[in-house]
Amino acid sequence: MEGATRVFAGEYNGSSLSVPDKDSGTPSWVVTPGGAWCRSLFLSGALTEATESGDMVYSRMSDPTGAFDLVIGGRNTPLAEIFCTVPIPSFVTVTGRAQMYMKNGIAHLSVRPDYIRIVSRAIRDQWVLATAKSTLIRLHRINHALINSSSESDILIPVRHYPITRTSLRKLAAMVEDAVQTVPPPATNASLQTDVRTRVLDIISAGHGPRGISVEEIIRLSMESGISREAVIAAIESLVTEDECYQPQKGFVKPL
Repeated sequence: MEGATRVFAGEYNGSSLSVPDKDSGTPSWVVTPGGAWCRSLFLSGALTEATESGDMVYSRMSDPTGAFDLVIGGRNTPLAEIFCTVPIPSFVTVTGRAQMYMKNGIAHLSVRPDYIRIVSRAIRDQWVLATAKSTLIRLHRINHALINSSSESDILIPVRHYPITRTSLRKLAAMVEDAVQTVPPPATNASLQTDVRTRVLDIISAGHGPRGISVEEIIRLSMESGISREAVIAAIESLVTEDECYQPQKGFVKPL
């Protein structure tokens, strides 16, 4: 299964390279100047705009480096309706497909969302830190290739397309550093645990059916918000112990 790529808007929007997949029936990759191969994306930021035009909904989501253009087809679809009802501004996570088309020699970048969830500032900050880490790893690989050469195609393709220099890599690294500076110092362990417990309890309350909601589903939804599997399990155990929730059957949880 293809993993979702984390990338900052400031890097993504500088892309001008589209690479077809080996499978002709699969969407192409958008390859960034920092060597990110983008098709399935996992993004987070502040939703700042949602407008309807014809049968389309156009939204913008900002992270600390810039803004993503989100394009949703089918104004009356459930996803479009969600985008139009999310309070502006709100911190959200979005999964979707990278899209690029060329017009008059200029690349136009957007994202086609397939999922959106309102999250806390803390979850957005976790995304910033995780994206910063993955970006710096990519930049290090490219820098190594510039100095020592490389035979890895995922590095050689962007290096041959973009005018990548050590100066341009330093600029991208500075962008990452500025993004990290927007994240406040780590909260105390007690505050962090409270935030995770609140998020997990929200998922349990919103998603439970007659049998409750499965632990695996709670873990999946929580991990989409940047919470580790271990932290989710610890939060569930705490909620059950403190009678916030109970287990009607093995592997399922319901709120009390």
